[in-house]
Amino acid sequence: MSEPHVHQTHPEIAKRLKRAEGHLRSVVAMIEAGRPCLDIAQQLHAVERAIGQAKKTLIQDHLDHCLDDVVGPLAREQRQTIDEFKEITKYL
Repeated sequence: MSEPHVHQTHPEIAKRLKRAEGHLRSVVAMIEAGRPCLDIAQQLHAVERAIGQAKKTLIQDHLDHCLDDVVGPLAREQRQTIDEFKEITKYL
C-alpha cells in the first residue's frame, strides 16, 4: 500500500470544499423552497468559485511540489521553462 499523498495545502482545500458542500446543500434547499432564481444563481456562483479556487490551489501545489520532485535540481537557465509553465498556469 502506498503512502498518503498529502501536501501542506490539502487541509485548507478540504475545508474550502466542505464549506462549498454546505453552500450547495443550501442551494438545493433554496430551489426546493421556490426561492427567486437570482438568489439561487448568486449562491451557485459562490459555490462554483469556491470549487474553482480549491482546484486551482490543488493544481498549483501539485506543480510546485510534485513537478519539482520529478524534474530534480536544474541549472537556472534550464529551470526557466518550468518556472514559466508554473507561472502561466495561474491564469487557468
